[in-house]
This record gives sequence, structure tokens and C-alpha cells, in this order.
Amino acid sequence: MGNRTPLAATLAANSISTAGTSLTLIGVPWFVLETTGSAGRAGVVAFCATLPIVVAALTGGPVIDRFGRRRTAIVSDAVCAAAIAAIPLLHFAGLLDFWMLCALMALNGFSHTPGNTARYVLIPDLAEHAGTTLPRAASLFDAVSRGARMVGAALAGILIAFVGAETVLLLDAATFGLSALLIAAGVRGVRAAEPRKAEAPVSLRAYGTELREGYAHVLGNRLLLAVVVMVMFMNGTDQGWYAVLLPVHAEAELGGATHIGLLTALFGAGGLTGALLYGAVGHRFPRRAVFTVCVILCGAPRFLVAAVTGTTLPLAVTMLLGGIAGGVLNPILTTVVYERVPDRLRSRVSGALTAGSEFAMPVGGLAAGLLVEGVGATGALLAMGGVYFLATLSPLVFPSWRTLDDVPGAETVQKAPGPEPVPSAQAPAPAPVSSSGASRPTPGP
Repeated sequence: MGNRTPLAATLAANSISTAGTSLTLIGVPWFVLETTGSAGRAGVVAFCATLPIVVAALTGGPVIDRFGRRRTAIVSDAVCAAAIAAIPLLHFAGLLDFWMLCALMALNGFSHTPGNTARYVLIPDLAEHAGTTLPRAASLFDAVSRGARMVGAALAGILIAFVGAETVLLLDAATFGLSALLIAAGVRGVRAAEPRKAEAPVSLRAYGTELREGYAHVLGNRLLLAVVVMVMFMNGTDQGWYAVLLPVHAEAELGGATHIGLLTALFGAGGLTGALLYGAVGHRFPRRAVFTVCVILCGAPRFLVAAVTGTTLPLAVTMLLGGIAGGVLNPILTTVVYERVPDRLRSRVSGALTAGSEFAMPVGGLAAGLLVEGVGATGALLAMGGVYFLATLSPLVFPSWRTLDDVPGAETVQKAPGPEPVPSAQAPAPAPVSSSGASRPTPGP
């Protein structure tokens, strides 16, 4: 029997941090709409919050390895706690200008990504340390995260209605602090969590070499590129949905922030159910068939339902069913990345995947705000839902997806870094999809 404490501490820290992120996901857009009344400004804040995520992902992989995954997770959560807490505190003091809000959200986005990645890439080593199987640990990681999103979203809707968005943001800051403490106290004695001895002296040249190794691993594989491109469009439209379209729709048609919390919680409940179902029985079926059906059903229908109805019930049912479909995606892609990416490249490859799959997120939030102000909420929902649907047809269109069921042998896992030949189909999962769940070191709701 292994030592399960590090795995349990990481799962707990990730769930608490994820619940807090759900508070931010609902609290910040609502705070902006309450204080400015502008969907366009909500889009600007979303842009400022997500652009640094891409920058951090583009450059952060080698830093995580050199600084240490445990240290990275602790420092990341501590900085996020300070950035989020500063928003309501400055607002209460009458000192919060709009540019300050944008800057603090940018700092939060830049700091949050390395911590998410560090926790995510530790799971295989923590599973071995705990004496459990990798598929079980991957499914548990996703299920716990989705349960946390469900709880966080429900709490956000209720708390905003009763105590205001500012208090919700203070609670979010506290969750980041607690996450940092759990990692500091619980993740000890795991070699993979500590700083790695540099293979070359610290220099820009060595850093660039390490960074290129991760991108070479991604660019050398057609399946991996197909996954990243599809998830990039999904993430972009999801960001528009949560940062702008759902808050605007809830304010105009559904009755306020409590409905956002209810709908997001239902999506999270569905995701938790889907992840558990896949862990129990889904892995017995071909990955590609299951993934293709679920990815088409997980996201686009909610845009259409919101566009053509003005009541909560149809959208609630749609989001619950979409969440179940989305819950299946992360265990598939997470297992694939853990199977096929060597440990020494995992942080670098995950950073490259995060950067690629989240590249459109800044544009998605900004575009949603501009579309609402330009063509109205209904037109914006239909336009972004159409983009989502076209993106999810990718597994039916591109032949590279046929290799999703391939399982590499032990010799493939241990191969030296570098581009893989197309038939071997190295397929690490992209970093989190904001809502549908195609795995990031943390999918959002």
C-alpha cells in the first residue's frame, strides 16, 4: 500500500481552487455588469483575464520543471489569492478604476496557469506513489474537479444574490490561500514534485531549447494538432459564453445571478456524472466513437436553446445533458496524455498544449461582448454556437482522429523527446476546456 496523502492533498487543493475559480467565473462578469452596465466592458475584462493565460502557457513549461511543481503550485495560488482579494478591497475603498480591474484579472490569469499545470502533471507520479492505477487517478482528478465546479457555481449564484459579488470574490481569494496550504503541507516526499536538476546551465539558450522540445512534440503529430485546433475554438466560444453571453442572457431573460449559478451547477453535476460513468463503464468502448458523440453534444446545443427560449427550464435540461457528455471528454484525453508523454517532457508539452488550446480564449470573450452590442444577444448566441458546432465536427472530418484508440507500447512512452511519426499518434490532451471539459490542467465549468 502506497502513501496516498500527496494524491489526496493535490485532489483536495485542486478541487478547492477549482471551486474558487467558479466563483470568479460568475462573480467577475456580474461585478462588471453591475458596476458598468456594459457587455463590451465585460468582454474587455475577459480578454485581459485570458490573454496572460496564453502567455504563461507559451513560456512556462521549463520554469515549472526548474522551480519545482510543488513550489509552483504554492506560489501560483498565493499570487492569485492576493490579486482576487485586491478587487473588492479596492472597490470598498473607492479606489478601483477599470484599468486596475483589468490589470488584477490579468495577474490572476498569468499566475493561475502554472499552478494548474503543476498539479495536473503530477497526477501520474502521485498515482504511482499512492499505489493506484493511472486511469482511476485521472478519472478521479476530473470527477473531483467537476464536483468542485458544481458546488462553486451554486454557491456563487446564491452568494451574489444575498451578499454581493464583492464578497464572492473575497471567498474566492480564501480558496486560493487554502489550496496553497494544502499543497505545502500534503505534497511531501514526492521526487517529481521537487525542482529538477538542470540538464544545462540556466540561460536563455537552454531555456529556449527546453521550450522547443515541448512544441516539437506537439507539432510533430497530426492527431495532436487536430485536438489542439478543435479545443482552441471550443475554448474561445466557451469563454464568450461564460464571460458575457450567459450573464447577459440571465440578466435580461432569466432573473439574475442565481440562475447563472443554477445552470452552471447543473452543467457541473452533469460533468461529474459523465466522468464517473466513463470511469465505471465508458472505458470499455472505443475511445473515438465515445469522444465523437460526446463532443458534439456537450456544447453547441446550449447556445441554440438560449437563443430561441427565454425560460430557465429548457436551458437547464440542455446544460445538464451537455455536462454529462462533456464529462466523458477529460478522462479520455487525460489518460492519453499520461500514457504517451514522457515524464521529463510533461510540463513542457502541457504548457504548449495549454497555449494552443486556449489561444482563442481572449478573442472569444471580447468578440462576445462586441457581438452583443453589435447584433444583439440572440445573434451573438447563434453566431458563437455555430462556431462551436463546426469545431466539434472535427473528429468526423479529419483522418488523424482515427488513431485516438491507439495505445503506445512501453517503448513509445520511454522514447527520447522530439517529433513523433504520424502513425504513433502522440496525443497529449490540451489544457482545460472552459466548460465542455476537453482536458486542461483544469477545465473550467
